[in-house]
Amino acid sequence: MSKPKEQFFDISLFKRLLIYIKPYKMVFLGVLFAVILIAVSGAVRPKILQVAIDNNIATKTVEGFLPYVVVMGIMLILEVIFQLLFIFYSGWLGQNVVKDVRVKLFNHLLSFKMQYYDNSSVGVLITRAVTDMERIADIFGQGLFTIFRDLLTMIVVSVFMLFMNWKLSLIVFVMLPLVLYATRVFQKYMKKAFEEVRTEVSNLNSFVQERITGMKILQLFTREDTEYKNFKEINERHKKGWLKTVWYNSIFFPIAELSTSITIGLVAWYGGLNVVLDKTASEGDLVSFVMFIPMLFRPLRQIADNFNTLQMGMVAATRVFKVLETTSHIDDSGTIEAQSFQGNISFKNVYFSYIEDEIVLKGISFNVTAGQTIAIVGATGAGKSTIINLLNRFYEIKDGIIEIDGINIKDVSLKSLRTQIAVVLQDVFLFADTILSNITLNNPEVTEAQVIQAAKDIGIHEFISSLPEGYHYNVKERGVMLSSGQRQLISFLRAYVTNPSILILDEATSSVDSYSEQLIQTATDKITKGRTSIIIAHRLATIKKADKIIVMDSGNIVEQGTHDELLKKENGYYKNLYEVQFLKEELI
Repeated sequence: MSKPKEQFFDISLFKRLLIYIKPYKMVFLGVLFAVILIAVSGAVRPKILQVAIDNNIATKTVEGFLPYVVVMGIMLILEVIFQLLFIFYSGWLGQNVVKDVRVKLFNHLLSFKMQYYDNSSVGVLITRAVTDMERIADIFGQGLFTIFRDLLTMIVVSVFMLFMNWKLSLIVFVMLPLVLYATRVFQKYMKKAFEEVRTEVSNLNSFVQERITGMKILQLFTREDTEYKNFKEINERHKKGWLKTVWYNSIFFPIAELSTSITIGLVAWYGGLNVVLDKTASEGDLVSFVMFIPMLFRPLRQIADNFNTLQMGMVAATRVFKVLETTSHIDDSGTIEAQSFQGNISFKNVYFSYIEDEIVLKGISFNVTAGQTIAIVGATGAGKSTIINLLNRFYEIKDGIIEIDGINIKDVSLKSLRTQIAVVLQDVFLFADTILSNITLNNPEVTEAQVIQAAKDIGIHEFISSLPEGYHYNVKERGVMLSSGQRQLISFLRAYVTNPSILILDEATSSVDSYSEQLIQTATDKITKGRTSIIIAHRLATIKKADKIIVMDSGNIVEQGTHDELLKKENGYYKNLYEVQFLKEELI
């Protein structure tokens, strides 16, 4: 099967980019107009010089020479003005287009289901949203418009040359196919090289992002030397990718420069003979052609260089549009806007798998009555956290029904569903911002006074007030300025201020000091009171207080009941778990 023919320029992709230019159509047309004026004014200057030389310098006539100087000066000033407008507004257009594409991309990423992020590299997505976007901006600032300007300049210059002296023009045009062929070959290899470079940049970003995020693990397990060697290998591949582009440039540009010099030499030789012998060319023709040749050949070299920029931008655009074309979204066709829930939850024969044919939940069914506190216990991998993910519709179930107050959660809009469910995760994520912003998540409807009152309600106001700047203390990236217990307290408050109908807690406290644990217990009791709560329980105190305990094993619910009821079951799963895991805690 033959490979599809490689496109010189992806028209369909560019049409997609043009959609984002529509709001800036007048600027786009203005830049094109400036391009035309630049090409024309640049070609007119050698013509003016030719006339001045033939009419005044060659004939040694002073009269009438000054107007040529004035016109030449005006043309130079106009060309500078047009160049300034072209450079600024082409760059302005590129940045505005990228702003719009980046906003659309980020909004698209916000709606992806968790499974997409489970299978995607964060570093690669960052590359798409940041580095690749800048390459797309270059399509307009340094790529397409500049190439169009250079092509138009070449066409205008060629027309002027033909009308002035077709014989000298033929000498120039004979050399053009060589440069054009070299340019085409150069572009072909550079496109492949830049695709390789973009791949290695993504790999490099992904590697560095993961290692910096996991630096504590690397140092704890003394993996610095190993990761240093791995980084050297990735960096070496990145360097080799860029060196290919350097190598192709080092071949092409000397060839283009040599072609220009040879052409000037031939024109000077042939034109000089004509001037001296048969007068078929004038001194003005000869001088103007020496000016025209660089104006014809230099754009070819610039086109090749700018084409590299264009190719990088098109490759980047392809990658960005690939993400935009991804339809990894949770179906949000629900029409019910839930203002609140009573809190009756029902799982009916629910099946789910993260990976095809690897079932995590195997037809589980259970009911939660409004206001109840349910504890879910079981070994790691039993499916406890999956229940949280499914209730929030982070993932789609394979089969079965999940209902809240008798309504299928698929019939409820995602926003209103998640607004009524608050989750406190074991792994608390805090943004590099103030405590207040991390609690409100910049929701203008939640005031600082409400946050302070809520903190007092659950008993953590004193802890927050003791921090430098209190509620305006910046916790830095991922909340590194706080202990794990303090971060969890912040997450409790974040959940509490939303006044949810349903509360879900992953209340692990294995790495929490006794003081923080006491605060967490108080907060747990406060925020679960009077509302439906599902708790992945890690502590005996929580389990004992639960209205019902759901015991899970390998994706199945093996037992349900209260703490006392389950302990009465001979050889019961919960009883064995209690004796192994919780009895020591009770004795202590």
